[in-house]
Amino acid sequence: MTLSRRRFLAGASGLLGVYALSDVLRLAQAQTMHMPMKQRMAMPTLAAPKVPIVNPAHLARFVDPLPIPPIARSTDMRTHPAYPGKKLAYHRIEMRAFRAKLHRDLPATPMWGYNGLSPGPTIEAMRGEPLLVEWANALPTKHFLPIDHNIHGAESSKPDVRTVTHVHGARAPAGSDGFPEDWYAPGHSLQYHYPNGQDAATLWYHDHAMGITRLNIYAGLFGTFHVRDPEEQALGLPSGEYDVPLILYDRLIAEDGQLYYPVSDDPDAPWVSECYGNAMLCNGKLFPYMDVEPRRYRFRLVNAANTRFFDLSLSHGSFHQIASDQGLLPAPLERTRVELYPAERADVVIDFSGLDGQSVQLRHQADAIMEFRVRDKGRADTSKLPTSLRPVPRIDIASSVRERMLTLGEQDDSGGNPMMMLLDGKSWSDPVTEKPKQNSTEIWSFVNITGDTHPVHLHLVRFQVIDRRPFDIFAWNAHRTVKYTGPARPPAPHEMGWKDTVRADPGMVTRIIMRFEGEPGRYVWHCHYLEHEDNEMMRPYELLPA
Repeated sequence: MTLSRRRFLAGASGLLGVYALSDVLRLAQAQTMHMPMKQRMAMPTLAAPKVPIVNPAHLARFVDPLPIPPIARSTDMRTHPAYPGKKLAYHRIEMRAFRAKLHRDLPATPMWGYNGLSPGPTIEAMRGEPLLVEWANALPTKHFLPIDHNIHGAESSKPDVRTVTHVHGARAPAGSDGFPEDWYAPGHSLQYHYPNGQDAATLWYHDHAMGITRLNIYAGLFGTFHVRDPEEQALGLPSGEYDVPLILYDRLIAEDGQLYYPVSDDPDAPWVSECYGNAMLCNGKLFPYMDVEPRRYRFRLVNAANTRFFDLSLSHGSFHQIASDQGLLPAPLERTRVELYPAERADVVIDFSGLDGQSVQLRHQADAIMEFRVRDKGRADTSKLPTSLRPVPRIDIASSVRERMLTLGEQDDSGGNPMMMLLDGKSWSDPVTEKPKQNSTEIWSFVNITGDTHPVHLHLVRFQVIDRRPFDIFAWNAHRTVKYTGPARPPAPHEMGWKDTVRADPGMVTRIIMRFEGEPGRYVWHCHYLEHEDNEMMRPYELLPA
């Protein structure tokens, strides 16, 4: 895969535990792009932190047990007009400010979380069993992270603190999808309805408020949502306490425990185009450990970072990947490395049998994230790793009624630095141009004319990756035509399942195909680098009735 500027920077920022922070910030300033506000003629640069930042290399490793998010429990049964005569499980989940220690030797960190936790409680659902969630905003009225009021949707006329929750990967009706402009202020709530009419999968929920999603997620507003179904349960995969979410993300932490969010050198326009931290957290802890039995475990890996991709490996052994974003793969895949871009998920089975009394590290590149400590003995392992999981029939390309060519582009300043990043050359407020019909099949081709990989997410639908194909960027710039320079490259085996987020590489046309199942209404598609999403790299689409 092409090494983009972003991948280079991501690797460089991982060196923060070795090199001085100031040195790496200078490297970041030299290597990364920073999109300016629209009134600027040149991009702003990354400002050095005005507070001392924790160097994780100086912290003791593996001294905190891994937190496991609690399972959300319904508190009532309520009716909904879509299901006359039936009562649905009802959850009320509050977004609250709280403080928690990210490491034994650090002061408590102020954060925001669902039910005062980050990650928030795990919501569990069965396919075909709808549920209701009231998402209540009980946060303070002032944000503790730097809002850029020049960004569309984050103007100073709007409340500082606004939230709306999106369940990423859910086939939810438009009114319950968490449309970015459906935000609400503290003291208010929205009740959403989730039909759960989809296969078993690891989904996740997070804030999606217009113009400040990057800040609200950085503050801690995210958690996992697991859909289960009888077919998956019948496979005998590790379950119960042996089925564990591992939510990965990075942060910059000040020595006083405060979260530090990077800003530009312009105090009136603090937005920067990406956010990398030197502290890799798993389930809310730095360098946690987990005591495990010598048996199989299922781990649900989620990349909840703003910008960072994770290149995961084990110090001994390998992963058996069983699922991707939207559920089970056709068969387990043995992998020594699992790469996840923001918002991507991978369910893996790790077999600790034969490792009694030993330790195994989960690593990002060469850096340890957490440690598994294998006990000398445990209960009998009755779980299985079947040779086949679930059929994933390929969508027939001939069934597509339309192919859309959509650019991932940027406008550069005189120095060649990107000033504006857009989807298909359009901003959020431009008229809606993508209007597929309900139950129709379409191919969307993402023409990436930037120097960066972009993880592209479509709400509502699941899709399949068709291929990636290199093209002549000079021919595109000259004539706005796609001239291919090589053969199409099929997706890797781990991409042969159902997806909802796809890696669109620079200089490539990435094709996906999907059937637009679900209720008509407004949805969105966007880059899942949160700094891009917040500043125009997001577009609405409208699903029209069949």
